[in-house]
Amino acid sequence: MNNTRQKAVAAEPAASFEVRAEKLIYGPDVLAHYDNRAVFVPFLLPGELARIRPIEQKKKFIRGRVEQILESAPERIAAPCPHFGVCGGCNYQHLEYSAQLRAKSEILRETLGRIGHIRWEGPIETRSFPQFYYRNRAQWKIRRVEGRLRIGYFEAGSQTLCPVGVCPILSPLLERALARIADLLAAGDALKEVDEVEAFADGEDRRLLLNCSVSRLPQAGGLAATLRGALPEIESLLFVEPKDGKMTLDGPGHLSYTVGEHTYRVGHLSFFQINRFALDAAVALVCGDRRGKLALDLYAGVGLFSRPLARQFERVIAVESNPAAARDLEFNLHESGGPSPTSRLSTAEAFLERWHEQPDLVVLDPPRAGVAETALRQLRKLAPREIAYLSCDPPTLARDLAVLTAQDEGAAQYEIRDVYLIDIFPQTYHMEAFVRLERRA
Repeated sequence: MNNTRQKAVAAEPAASFEVRAEKLIYGPDVLAHYDNRAVFVPFLLPGELARIRPIEQKKKFIRGRVEQILESAPERIAAPCPHFGVCGGCNYQHLEYSAQLRAKSEILRETLGRIGHIRWEGPIETRSFPQFYYRNRAQWKIRRVEGRLRIGYFEAGSQTLCPVGVCPILSPLLERALARIADLLAAGDALKEVDEVEAFADGEDRRLLLNCSVSRLPQAGGLAATLRGALPEIESLLFVEPKDGKMTLDGPGHLSYTVGEHTYRVGHLSFFQINRFALDAAVALVCGDRRGKLALDLYAGVGLFSRPLARQFERVIAVESNPAAARDLEFNLHESGGPSPTSRLSTAEAFLERWHEQPDLVVLDPPRAGVAETALRQLRKLAPREIAYLSCDPPTLARDLAVLTAQDEGAAQYEIRDVYLIDIFPQTYHMEAFVRLERRA
């Protein structure tokens, strides 16, 4: 055996090894180090000493799983969900909630600095809500397990079903729906052609929209009647055959969701925030008491922010690229009672290429991919007085803020005024952040 081979073998850890966990990072893992390599492990807490079994080894890092915790952190608690650690949905149920909030605030600050080179030394104000029973939307897989149809979530990083009977982050109505569908599956093959169910509950947690992915579209009445018999709370059912995009609708195609003084029509294929307790706070942060002549809402969805802004600005232009959401948006703006808000079916990039009027306020609430750099640069040319950025992904937020705050000749430069952590996703590593930017004089 030559020396090179000897060194390579020596660099590999034994079947298992001990590490001291250092810090939580953005994602499901805690960071540790072993043999000059980063070690990423889920379900471990900072300060804990644990024996780790490697499951993936590279030159610069190791991914592992906890084999035994040798020293526990004082913040460790017993997870209330019996599926925690197997189901891929939650990451932090073993961590006290106050410690979850501290960790997320630290992760947000660190991510802004590491990716965006933004040294935010001001406070990160936190908005938190009930930590369980908060989700108004859930997506469940249906698969055969040991010959029986079961419902649940995929295990973390796999296509293996974790059958679940309870899920304490769901709203009470959604948890009842999960249990009743599980009962239908246990009783026979009535749902044998259903692969996935997505359920959305209204603001009062009384009515349901159900999207069912099926291997073939059902005959009229049959499957819909079965589901409605088990779930009389169903307002509307949509069956989708993914292989060719065919759909069958049973019901009006939408439900009504009330937030504060406004009621929104939300259709089967429209996006809406998933934390039923956080909506009022999100609207208050984004809209506040801001007033002016023109506001642009560039990722408007069904109009969650456009509706209240229509009462505060002389004109509101709401932009949405999803056709289903755009239809709901148009309906909701028509019902707003404000002075002529209008909607545009367009991407933010395409809209900004054509728009030349300076707005007072621009609201950004993009998907995880963030805002395209071309759109950000066009936005700087428009030079709005204020930008309100609501983000569900700290890394892309940091990247986009770096563009908005950079010094470029001939373009407006922005200064961060406030940073908020909105804990829309308790028990998980996910977080929402709100950043308010003002144009420099």
